[in-house]
Amino acid sequence: MTALRPDLAIIAREVAAGTRVLDVGCGDGALMAALRDEKQVDARGMELDSANVAECVARGLSVIQGDANIDLADYPEGAFDYAILSQTLQTTMRPDLVMEQLLRVGRKAFVSFPNFAHWRVRLSLLWGGRMPVTRLLPIAWYETPNIHHVTVDDFRALVRDQGIKVEGAWFLSGDKLTSAAAANFRAEHAVFLLSRS
Repeated sequence: MTALRPDLAIIAREVAAGTRVLDVGCGDGALMAALRDEKQVDARGMELDSANVAECVARGLSVIQGDANIDLADYPEGAFDYAILSQTLQTTMRPDLVMEQLLRVGRKAFVSFPNFAHWRVRLSLLWGGRMPVTRLLPIAWYETPNIHHVTVDDFRALVRDQGIKVEGAWFLSGDKLTSAAAANFRAEHAVFLLSRS
């Protein structure tokens, strides 16, 4: 598999070959290109940033400029086998509504996000009294696109409250997988595979 960011590599490994995928907030299209080239996936994308859209199109990818907060409603129900939202949930206006739309347009959904309860984030707040700047959260609080600081436990509560089934979960510390034990404290990043119960 093409070298991908660790959370994207997990998703790429788990997506079944020959399926239809919508990558929401697809960035430069790295995941879509890998899925297309290595698993013959019919990959479509939605991206807010026009420069990223242009880069995707230049790579021969089918991407539209759109906003997950409003434009997912334009897709028909069950149009995709998988809907993917990687490192985008925390930037949406209403993550709960975006999750509903993901699982409306996709039979299953992958969602990944940085865990704001990771021990380094907690330590930065405790000792420094300031919002952290880390490898996975490299932008100062005043310029970050992150408007909802979600934790692993917050996300688990959301999916439980929405009646969403967790089919798989992966937790990353650095670029390596870590166990689910104490993931809210130990994981820097989380990836969930979801479906409707």
